[in-house]
This record gives sequence, C-alpha cells and structure tokens, in this order.
Amino acid sequence: MAEVRGRRRTLVGRVTSNKMEKTIVVAVEVVHKHRLYGRPIRRTHKFKAHDATNQCNPGDMVEIRESRPLSREKRWVVTQLIKTGHEEIPIIDQTVVQAEPTAATPALAPEQEAETPPVVAEAEPESETGAAGEEATQ
Repeated sequence: MAEVRGRRRTLVGRVTSNKMEKTIVVAVEVVHKHRLYGRPIRRTHKFKAHDATNQCNPGDMVEIRESRPLSREKRWVVTQLIKTGHEEIPIIDQTVVQAEPTAATPALAPEQEAETPPVVAEAEPESETGAAGEEATQ
C-alpha cells in the first residue's frame, strides 16, 4: 500500500460558521469554465474542519488539510489562519463626539448668523372667486 501522508489535499476557503465546539464550516469557492459555452461557473463547497484552538471566526481565510475521519462529517483540519476577516470596530459615544467644522463647510460667525433672516413659509389666502370660478366652469 502506498504512503498517503505526504499527498493530502489542502484547500483555502472562508469560514462561514464557528458555532460548534472545535469545529468550523469552511466555504471553498471553485471557478471553472462551462464545457460548451465557456462562461465561468462559480461553485461553493462547504467542509467541516477541526479547529482545535477555537481561534477562527466567520470571515477569516483559512487553509484546511484533508485528514482521517474525525466525526460523521468532519474530515478536514485547519492548518493555518491566513487572514482575519473581521476588524474590531471601536465604540464611540455619540454624546461626547461633536461635529467640528471642516474646510468644505465653514462655520458662520455669530454676527453672520444673526444677519440671516429665518425663512418662514407664508400661507396664501384663498380667494372666493377662485373657488367659485372653478365650480362655475364645471
């Protein structure tokens, strides 16, 4: 029987789920051309892989290696974390942050703000002839 250890397949994919203990779901995207039309066809295959340290999160790019069956559906092992897909977003308290004027929108000086009159929409009075004239024409 031939030695198989050195020839195990390795794939690179994106983590889609890490909700299980020490197991992640990796989506591997394969692009090939259609036999007749030549158009690229994109297929996604999902593999369950063993993540012993629970370090992978959804969105990460990982390399997985084929292994012996570890459970009913798990036959792959994470070999390395290539790139993390999530970045920490700092939480900003909106009450503390105030908008500062930029060069594109200069702030008005207090004297200029007082000079500009407020815009008030005035309602036009309805004329009785206009309403009566419409009824007369119909």
